[in-house]
Amino acid sequence: MSIKTAIVTGAGTGVGKAITKALLAAGFKVAMVGRRKEMIDAAAKDVDPSGSNVLAIPTDVGDPKAVAALFDKVKASWGRLDLLVNNAGVGAPAIPLEELTPEHWNAVVASNLSGAFFCTQQAFKMMKAQTPHGGRIINNGSVSATTPRPNSSPYTATKHAITGLTKATALDGRPFDIACGQIDIGNAATEMTAKMATGVLQADGSTAVEPTIDAKHIADAVAYMASLPLNANVLTMTVMATQMPFVGRG
Repeated sequence: MSIKTAIVTGAGTGVGKAITKALLAAGFKVAMVGRRKEMIDAAAKDVDPSGSNVLAIPTDVGDPKAVAALFDKVKASWGRLDLLVNNAGVGAPAIPLEELTPEHWNAVVASNLSGAFFCTQQAFKMMKAQTPHGGRIINNGSVSATTPRPNSSPYTATKHAITGLTKATALDGRPFDIACGQIDIGNAATEMTAKMATGVLQADGSTAVEPTIDAKHIADAVAYMASLPLNANVLTMTVMATQMPFVGRG
């Protein structure tokens, strides 16, 4: 039986690292991608001490040349790609919209949206050309793909755009057995959500502590999506803390 291979972006910490662990347990070899070499190397050693099932590849996904080099390395190492998880993402400072700088905006767009597109583009090239052709792409949309938080316009705009990219990718991939779905995550306990333990700004102007869930639940959901045959697809899935102020009016 041939090996299953995956690329996970933003794999050095949090959700991306948890997803990597779940995919390794499911029998995948995983290329772990992150901007900081020291962090991605340490994460790879942590999840696979033998180094036999993981490639640690420092990459700025907002740089199309770096992304092309990433996919070339995976192809040279493993010969094919079965799964791409577009997980990498950053936020801008939680400040009023009019105070955000062009640099804030461009940094978020480059990581969250352009990076996902560049990776998807390279995945299409590999997945169309390999034998047998096809594969799966899973995008991290976040619950911000449907509902914003206060002072989050760059992050929210990119996550709304990810929903459009997911649907367009699912459509364009259909003739080539390339499935694409999206997981929208609500309050996974990671470094990014640590501030929720002390309180975050709510839509009514108040500050409230919000519940979180173990990132393993997200990873298990991604592993399930990845386990499906290519004639089946989870187009969208939301995994969230049950008590978080999201559904309805808070």
